[in-house]
Amino acid sequence: MKAIIVEDEFLAREELSYLIGAHSTLDVVGKFDDGLEVLKYLQTHQVDAIFLDINIPSLDGVLLAQNISKFAHRPYIIFITAYKEHAAEAFEIEAFDYILKPYHESRIVTMLQKLEAHFKRDHPIDAPTSTGNPRVSHSINLIKDERIIVTDINDIYYAAAQEKVTQVYTRREEFTMPMNISELCHRLPEEHFFRCHRSYCVNLSKIREIVPWFNNTYILRLSDLDFEVPVSRSKVKAFRQLMGL
Repeated sequence: MKAIIVEDEFLAREELSYLIGAHSTLDVVGKFDDGLEVLKYLQTHQVDAIFLDINIPSLDGVLLAQNISKFAHRPYIIFITAYKEHAAEAFEIEAFDYILKPYHESRIVTMLQKLEAHFKRDHPIDAPTSTGNPRVSHSINLIKDERIIVTDINDIYYAAAQEKVTQVYTRREEFTMPMNISELCHRLPEEHFFRCHRSYCVNLSKIREIVPWFNNTYILRLSDLDFEVPVSRSKVKAFRQLMGL
């Protein structure tokens, strides 16, 4: 797994390089302190991960990441910055993670372990390498307390619309997403998630019980959670077909 570091502070760049080398199998193939130089490099080189500072010369990290996100081969982007206020922008770019400086070794180690695990899952050894198809994502970036949390889609139980945002629920946590529920559902694989109501989207694998309700609708009881998700009348037919009812 090839990576580059884009950081204009020498000591921070070397510290991060050391931590990557000490706690992962990543191969750091380049170090840069200028955004335009990175773009030139990526025109002729392909990498799997980019550790990207936001405040860098020539082209700031957010604009650089926006350009990189359009590449056919999209590397994982890990923002490294001393400022929290760019977390929302990082989310929009679908950054893999958002690391605040000064570095905490335990935080770096956790991120590296997660990064390598995602890389192995997204690039199975026996998968074809020349199909040209984009990487199939098994995770989604969720926001909590101005942090980006890379979350396995299987950990999501359901989502609920709340005015202009959407609440996403796992077994133990709740996340607030700055988007409507339609946009969130579009980011989730339709073979696993069903828009059962205009205000709800449910993980089909988490349904424990399907309870008949009034007007020939249903209430869905979920495993491990004390919450019932409704199926609206307009979605009943599609739900029955999906569940073989």
